[in-house]
Amino acid sequence: MSGLDADLIIIGAGPAGLTAAQYGARANLKVLVVEQLGPGGQALVIDVLENYPGNVEQKSGYEFALAMHRQAKTFGASFLTGSVVSIKKDGHFFVGLADGKTLTAYAVIFATGSKPRQLGVPGEKEFAGKGVSYCATCDGNFFKGKKMFVVGGGDAACDEARYLSRLTDKIVLIHRRDSFRAQKALVERTMNNPNITVRFNTVIKEIKGEQKVKSVILAETTSAKVYEEETDAVFIFAGTVPQSSLVADNEIKAELDENGYVITDQNMTTNIHGLFAAGDIRSGAFRQVVTAAGDGAMAAHSAAEYIDSAGYRT
Repeated sequence: MSGLDADLIIIGAGPAGLTAAQYGARANLKVLVVEQLGPGGQALVIDVLENYPGNVEQKSGYEFALAMHRQAKTFGASFLTGSVVSIKKDGHFFVGLADGKTLTAYAVIFATGSKPRQLGVPGEKEFAGKGVSYCATCDGNFFKGKKMFVVGGGDAACDEARYLSRLTDKIVLIHRRDSFRAQKALVERTMNNPNITVRFNTVIKEIKGEQKVKSVILAETTSAKVYEEETDAVFIFAGTVPQSSLVADNEIKAELDENGYVITDQNMTTNIHGLFAAGDIRSGAFRQVVTAAGDGAMAAHSAAEYIDSAGYRT
């Protein structure tokens, strides 16, 4: 170890980071995972994880994340709650935390994922937490029996709209295009749900209210029609934004694609020796729990090979 804090530091404890922690520890590496929130990442907001191979009982994303966390700890991985503010490399890696502490390791796996994309419309920021939400399972129960708008056209929007439809029969799902981009099975279930009204070619122009959300201004993209409609909540699922600033704005500058996602090869290797990326932060990722887990396993394997080939351990 030569006095370093870890052989391998993993930044982020979503499905990719948790899997990497397990595989790294099983490869007899001293693994330290740094996560600013709780383990699980985006998986925490999944109501029912129905498409993970072998997960026949269909656990919630929260239950699944807890199991992954326990499993990684069982194999010997350590976890630290903290916010990483810098990454440097001088022979080995220096990972700086917000509290001023610096951690050192031979290799780093970057698994910070992404965060919900905002619409950028008036009222969105003002009413965040007051009727505007990006997590149905977190906030849906506050609006039980009430009218809710859901914005988006992908898997997340359809899945979350279906979850909210169990709480009320007044769900309005709007999408700016004329068809969903979600998986066919999800689309069919959404369209056939009697509690969900779907409006294509529709966007939100403004979110209005006083102390909380009271209405939205809507516009049809195929006409000049603009109108106001009352609602109690707006749930937004308009895609994600990569959390890549740590490897873009610091001394370490990983190669990013045009959207800000980290470019890797099939082994999760970046353009920086010893730095690997896995999960939703990676360019071209499918952004599913199962593929994030696969990325994490591959990244840990590659990190172990890198550490061994560099002669850091015998």
